[in-house]
Amino acid sequence: MGVFFSSIQGILIIIGLIAVGYGLTHLGWFSENSTQLIAKLVTQVALPTYMISTITKDFTAEKLIKLLPDLAIPVLSMTILIFVSIILIKVLKIDPKHKGLFSSMFFNSNTVFVGLPVNMALFGEKSLPYVLVYYMANTTFFWTLGTYLIQMDGEIKGKFKLKTTLKKIFSPPLMGFIIGLILVMLHIQLPKFLMSDFEYLGNLTIPLSMIFIGISIYNAGLKNISFHKDNLAILFGRFLCAPLLMAALFLFIPATPLMRQVFIVQAAMPVMTNAPVVAKLYHADSNYAAIMVTETTLLSLIVVPIIMVLIK
Repeated sequence: MGVFFSSIQGILIIIGLIAVGYGLTHLGWFSENSTQLIAKLVTQVALPTYMISTITKDFTAEKLIKLLPDLAIPVLSMTILIFVSIILIKVLKIDPKHKGLFSSMFFNSNTVFVGLPVNMALFGEKSLPYVLVYYMANTTFFWTLGTYLIQMDGEIKGKFKLKTTLKKIFSPPLMGFIIGLILVMLHIQLPKFLMSDFEYLGNLTIPLSMIFIGISIYNAGLKNISFHKDNLAILFGRFLCAPLLMAALFLFIPATPLMRQVFIVQAAMPVMTNAPVVAKLYHADSNYAAIMVTETTLLSLIVVPIIMVLIK
C-alpha cells in the first residue's frame, strides 16, 4: 500500500499544477497567444536549459556511454506498436479520416509535458537518464513517421521533406540534450553563473508544462469527451497495449528495476500534446486529437498509480 500512496502523492502534485492552469484559464487569464507563449517557453527555453544543467551536473561520460544501447528498447516497442495500430485500423474499421492520427497517437506518448514531471515526481532525478533515452526515440518517431501519417489524413497530403523533418527532430529540447552530452563527453565546464542561469530557467519546465496541460484540457472542453470506437482503441493502445508490450520486452531484456519502471511508465503516458497542433497545421481532424489528449491525460491520473503498484 505504501507504493500506491506514494504514487498517488506523485500524481496529486501533477493534478494540483494542472488544476492551476485549468482554473486560471476559466478565469480568463490565458488566451490562445498565452498558450503558444507557454509552449514556446517550455520547449525552446526551459527544457533545453534543464537538459544542459541536469546532464552536466548529474552524469559522467562513462554513465552516458552505458545509456546509449538502451535506446533500442523504446525503438523496438514503438515499431511493434505501429504494426499493431495498422492491424486495429483494419479490424475495427477506424474512420478513414482518422487513420494517420490514430496510428500516430497509438504509438507515441507524451514523454515531456507529462512523462518528465510524472517520473520526476515518482522516482526523482535519478530517473532522468531513462526519461531522456525514451524521449529521444519518441520524438524521432513522432516528427518523422508520426507527422507523415497525420499529414496523410489532411487536405495537404504528406510529402517527406528532409530539411523540415531534420529541423523537427533536432528540436531545442533535443539540442539541449545533445549539448549536454557533448559538454560531459569532452569534460567541458561552463562558468558557474551560466550554469546557475540554466538551472533557474530549467526549473520552470515542470510547473509550466503542467499549467499548459491544464489550459489544453480546458480549451478542448470536458463536455466533448466521448468513448466512441476510435477513442476507445487509442485508450487501449496508450494504457494497455503499450505498457504491457514494454513489460513483455523486459522478460527477454535484462535491465535495472529503475529503467524497467521508467520505460513502462513512459510507454503508458497520454497522447502527445503536439498531435492537435500538427493535425490543425495539415487540416486533419484536430478536434479528435485534442479530445484524445484530454481523455488520455485525465485517465493517466488513474492509470499511473495502478501501474506503479503492479511494477513495483
